[in-house]
Amino acid sequence: VASGVFPAAGVPKRRNNQTPFSSEVAMLVKKLGDVRPIEAGDLTVLRELLHPDHDPIEVRYSLAHAEIEAGRSSRPHRLGSVEVYYFLSGAGVIHVGDESTAVEAGAVVVVPARATQWVENAGEGRLVFLCIVDPAWQEAEEEIL
Repeated sequence: VASGVFPAAGVPKRRNNQTPFSSEVAMLVKKLGDVRPIEAGDLTVLRELLHPDHDPIEVRYSLAHAEIEAGRSSRPHRLGSVEVYYFLSGAGVIHVGDESTAVEAGAVVVVPARATQWVENAGEGRLVFLCIVDPAWQEAEEEIL
C-alpha cells in the first residue's frame, strides 16, 4: 500500500492544489519510513507525521513520532499549545514544571500549554513516543530553555 492522499472522484482542490481532507472525501495514508527524520530544537529525533500546514488535512493538531536514544534527554522547552505524549516503547521520565513521573509503553501524559517540559530516556533501549500538539506545533510557539 502506497503512502499518499487518495481523493474521491470529483473532489475540489484547495491551497497548493491539494485535496481537502474529510472523512467523506479522502483518506490520507503515510508510513513512518517515508517521513524524513529531523533533530528537533529540543534534541529529540522527530518525524512529523501530520501537520495541517504541510498535509492536505483540515485538523487543529499536529502529530509527530519521536525517539530519544538511551542515556539522552530532550532539552527543557515550552510550547504555546497543549502537548500529549503517548509512549510506545522504552522507559523514561517526563518532567513537567516541578513534577516528574516514570513513563513506559502505554503511558499517556498531557502537558499544559506554556509548561516547562522535557523527557529523559532512563532505559537501556530507545524511548519511542508520539507527540500530539493542539493547536498544531508552530516554531514561533516553542521556546527552548
